[in-house]
Amino acid sequence: MQWNSLVTQLFGPYHGMRAADDFLQGEVMFDGEPLTVIGTTNHAPIGVRLALAQARVVLDTLHRHPGRPILLLIDTQGQQLRRRDELLGINRAMAHLGASIDLARRRGHRVIGLVYDQALSGGFITSGLIADACDALPEAEIRVMRIPAMARVTKLPEDKLSALSASNPVFAPGVRNYVAMGGVRALWRGDLQACLREALAHTPTEDRRAQDGAERGGRRMAAAVVQRVLDAA
Repeated sequence: MQWNSLVTQLFGPYHGMRAADDFLQGEVMFDGEPLTVIGTTNHAPIGVRLALAQARVVLDTLHRHPGRPILLLIDTQGQQLRRRDELLGINRAMAHLGASIDLARRRGHRVIGLVYDQALSGGFITSGLIADACDALPEAEIRVMRIPAMARVTKLPEDKLSALSASNPVFAPGVRNYVAMGGVRALWRGDLQACLREALAHTPTEDRRAQDGAERGGRRMAAAVVQRVLDAA
């Protein structure tokens, strides 16, 4: 879905959102309450510029509008693979974005991610997966690593990983597999305003991804291992 069609469905034709190249930003009204919206479009690669631009809006919201909810609209092909961004410290810029979102959560801002098109790799990890909860449209594409790349990293044959992906969501890309693993809380269908209203009303106060993954059968051990670590601390 195109970003302008999405925000029109969410906030009406006079939404006030604007795009500057691949960066989306706006302060909108939803059910009579203000909402900060940031995000990316055009399958944007997240480099230093985009990471810092998003972090700046998050931090400005913390400073000027304590407690205001934040919606992250996610469409990214992952981190920017350019020498310039590497030299400028893309790792630190993306960590800064993730830390800014985490700080917003700790300061009482409800932060919701919505994958409306594509979410890959580090661009997704430092945004939607750090939000209080991340939802997605059913037609969205989500993955951290393609099976050929996974095979190169793990040194396992592609056919073995493909076979594993048929029964284990951990090895398989796709939005429904991320729902099963708990990375995506829910899919938004039909009335998107009602979906956003529901998401804001039931934003979890603690990270439930591991618990959701266990309950849905996509990650059976993560929650138990986390609890064992906490108990041993």
